[in-house]
Amino acid sequence: MAYSEKFQQLADAAIAQIKSAPPDQVDALLAQGAVALDIRDKEEHDADHLAGSLHVSRGKLEMNIEGVLPDLNITVLCYCNANNRGALSANTLRQMGYVNARYIAGGLKAYRALG
Repeated sequence: MAYSEKFQQLADAAIAQIKSAPPDQVDALLAQGAVALDIRDKEEHDADHLAGSLHVSRGKLEMNIEGVLPDLNITVLCYCNANNRGALSANTLRQMGYVNARYIAGGLKAYRALG
């Protein structure tokens, strides 16, 4: 998908600032207590998502996340289909005080590609 230049610049800046979680490490991180956070739209989440993941759409993230995840120290693995929205969300969470917010590199597509 072709994104606008300004959107991609924002996403690239977030990617440069936020630590990613490689898709092959997601299961281990979840087993250690990390939380997967699907930030895609409801329709995307309903079609497919990581088992056990929480869903807060990107558009309502800042308004709703504290009610869903009150622990600022928990490891949060934000994901979308690829990278951009996940990285933007993880960056926002870091700005809100979630010190262990990360994004799943390659998103749900990369995770599913592992089989």
